[in-house]
This record gives sequence, structure tokens and C-alpha cells, in this order.
Amino acid sequence: MPSFRTGTVTDLLAERPGLQRVLTDAGRAYALTQLTGPVAVGDRVVLNTTAVDLGLGTGGWHVVHWNLSRDEWSEPGPGHIMKVRYTSLQADTGAAEEAHPDLPSDLGGLPVVVGSLHSQVPAVAVAMLAAAPTARIAYVMTDGAALPLALSDLVADMVTAGVVTATITAGHAFGGDLEAVSVPSALALARHALAADVAIVAMGPGVVGTGSNLGTTAVEVAAILDAAAALGGRPVAALRMSSGDERHRHRGVSHHTRTALGLTRSRVLVASPEPGAYEDERHDVRVVTPPPVADLLADAGLRVTTMGRTPEEDPLFFAAAGSAGVLAASLLQGAG
Repeated sequence: MPSFRTGTVTDLLAERPGLQRVLTDAGRAYALTQLTGPVAVGDRVVLNTTAVDLGLGTGGWHVVHWNLSRDEWSEPGPGHIMKVRYTSLQADTGAAEEAHPDLPSDLGGLPVVVGSLHSQVPAVAVAMLAAAPTARIAYVMTDGAALPLALSDLVADMVTAGVVTATITAGHAFGGDLEAVSVPSALALARHALAADVAIVAMGPGVVGTGSNLGTTAVEVAAILDAAAALGGRPVAALRMSSGDERHRHRGVSHHTRTALGLTRSRVLVASPEPGAYEDERHDVRVVTPPPVADLLADAGLRVTTMGRTPEEDPLFFAAAGSAGVLAASLLQGAG
């Protein structure tokens, strides 16, 4: 059950569209302004403290639930499609499908790289751009983890650096350049509304995992790969691999990846950074030499960690994601 606490905003630490980070007398907090409006120094606010109380992955930040310094707040939405439905924070975000009712569903061979962790996205993207510098990359953020795109410092940095051309938030995720009702629809929007050359699909910050095979949101990878194939795209699975994770189930190829690919009904491309790293007769495994991902990220001004580990501390993780980016770029060049 949730835990709430009241506090007073004492300092505004940082802000960007959709997000304010503040200091309160009850601790650090962030406000998702698209849901609750902005706050100011001196405002009394209600904080959801549940994740911090449980020691979960919010980085020690409470969430502003409501600003007690106002009696009402309203920001009209662009349509009638609700996200975070049937909760007290449901919001009319609209949906791009409302503006594109006749959007074609055929992806026309669009390469679609699918990952299971948010931190794979920049590694895939910089490797792809190293091989195909003019590629237009759309990032589709699913609702498998964090729902607000504004919460991701990584996405903000990628957009600023020009690594990602546009963003789409699918399902109950919200805050992208375009809002989509579903991931398949988001892929069609990437191809036909944004004229993307490549789509990268992965959840936002955070992943739900229980240690069991199926008790993780990473299994969404299977449905996304199958949808991309069914719509005429070229799905590429980005392996989650690690040389630095202390947990045996994530060493080498993660059990999340093995489970998701085992659930995938389509035959899809799988990028492996080295021979023998992953073998699966059900899929088309390609050995792809990864580029120097750590250098590419540094050149783009992107500081990326996975589970707190840098590229130097977990080189295999970043190499595997980079291989997927190179493989997707080869599809653009007709070599796939």
C-alpha cells in the first residue's frame, strides 16, 4: 500500500518540460508537472514516499502527489485518450492516432531494435549512428517500467545530443513527442508520421524483476518482436549481456533475454558481439563486431550506466547493445 507525507518545498533544484526536481523538508522529490502542475518554493505538498521507504529504485526521490497550496489545477488535454487510466492521476494526453486515423500499418522493412533495459538505448543508438550517420532514430518507450518519459535524464541528454530524433510513448507511458495507444501503433507512427529510418523500443528507467523466469516486465520483448515482424518490420533483438553483474542469472546472456526469445514466435535477427556468445536455432543469430561504444558515448556527451556500472565496469553489456545497433544499420544499407 502507498505511503504519503506532507512537506514544504525549500528549493528548486532543476527543471525541464514535464519535470521539476525539488528539495523539501521531508527529503528530495520530483514533480511530474503534466500530472500535478508546477510547484514553487514555500508550497506545501503531499509526497508519495512509498518507493523510498521500501528502498526501491527511484534514486532516493519522493514523488509530489499534490500541491496543497492550490485548490484546483487544470490543463486541458489535446484529445480524449487517457493514460494512467482509472487512477487518481489519469490524464488526457491525447494520442497521435487521433490525428492519423488512416495511418498505414505496414512498416515497409523498418529496422526495429528491441531491448529489455533503458540503458541499452543510447548504446544501440550511438553504434547505429557510427555506421549510418544520417539515420533518423525514433525511440519508442514502453510502459514496462517508469511511465513518465520526462523522468529520464538519459532521454533528455540523447535528444539534446541529437542521438535520438524523436520520441514516442506507448501504452500508459507518457510525455513523448507523440503519444501512442500501443507499441504496434507507435511503430507505425515512427515509420509513417515521423519518417524514422530506425526504431529503438525499450522500457523507461527501471525494470520489474522477481528472479523467476516470467515474473519480469522484460518479457514484453517477445510481443514487441512478434508485432514488428507481423507489421513488415525487420526486428532485431538486443541481447542483455553482462560481464560485471554479480548475479549468476544475468552473467553472460541474461535469463531475461533467454526467456523473452524463447517466447518469441517469429524468427528474428539477434546480434551477438562474439562467436558462441548466444546460439538459438529458432532465430537468425548474427555475430557482429561492436564498435568502441564507450568512446562513442563519451563523444556524444552521454554518461550511461547500467545497474550502476559504467562501460568500463561492464563492457559486455555495452558491446552487445552496440552490436544490435550496427546490425540495424546494416539493414538500412541493404546488407541484411
